[in-house]
Amino acid sequence: MVRLSAITPSGPVQLGNYLGAVRRWAVDGGEDDVYFISDLHAMTTSHNPSRLRALTREQLAVLIAAGVDPRSVSVQSDLVRELGALTWVLECTCTYGEAARMVQFKEKSVGRPSVRLSLLTYPVLMAADILLQGAREVPVGDDQRQHVELARALARRFNGTYGEVFAVPRAVVPPTAARVRDLADPSRKMAKSATDAAGTVFVLDPPDLVRRKIRRAVTDEVARVRYAPEEQPGLANLLEILAACTGGEPAALADGFTGYHDLKEATAEAVVEELRPVRERTRQLLDDPAELDRVRAHGAERTRDRCRHRLDAALRLSGLG
Repeated sequence: MVRLSAITPSGPVQLGNYLGAVRRWAVDGGEDDVYFISDLHAMTTSHNPSRLRALTREQLAVLIAAGVDPRSVSVQSDLVRELGALTWVLECTCTYGEAARMVQFKEKSVGRPSVRLSLLTYPVLMAADILLQGAREVPVGDDQRQHVELARALARRFNGTYGEVFAVPRAVVPPTAARVRDLADPSRKMAKSATDAAGTVFVLDPPDLVRRKIRRAVTDEVARVRYAPEEQPGLANLLEILAACTGGEPAALADGFTGYHDLKEATAEAVVEELRPVRERTRQLLDDPAELDRVRAHGAERTRDRCRHRLDAALRLSGLG
């Protein structure tokens, strides 16, 4: 059974991405699973082409360095011709109303005098990502569940109108992972595209910078180490990060500390050691562009081979070619 997940190069990979997704892909991924860098999705808003290209390569290197099977990894734009063809077929299957009611489109377009058309249509591209690979399970959070439902609707509609081509995917809740919050503002998730990086630990941050960010993490004035996410969200965030890096339980770990300083120091060192091998291997890959290009080319070819028959059938049955 094929599972499909992606990461968008809207910024450098941060600790939440790594603990919540990338590390899980490396441990739990199967040989049929598909993990890709969704660089086309990063173009729905204004972007810098050179930065997009650099972030795409960096994210590819991070995935490989983290232990994700290189045979399962690819870059979305390497299949731009295949995806472009299927996206058009699916756009001719989708209605305007279905696209316009997507919550993310509504939220990101509100109050703006003009938005890119791709912001409206990218859920159809996401459906093409899913259906082209024959994915049956798509682990997503609540913010992407609606997009998977659109992919399901388009798969059923195409199959019913033209003939059976696509597996009907379903959204699944990913295994419980670390809930990493912004160190400077624990009311929000840690994000790779945050405008203020003071509360975000990036995978490639040098150790001293990681330590400095965690030492400055917002806590509270209660002056008591306990796991109470509602009353002490900043402290709970540190305990959850420490637990994710050490395999412990936040509440149990809290009993081992009498002060915030010691907790911050322990969390900082745990994060530094967790990220150290990934950071070092990523740097090696980025310093060896030929090897990274080889891995990327192999992933693209394998992914292309897996989807070719499905695309050919979709084009033929819909009257093209």
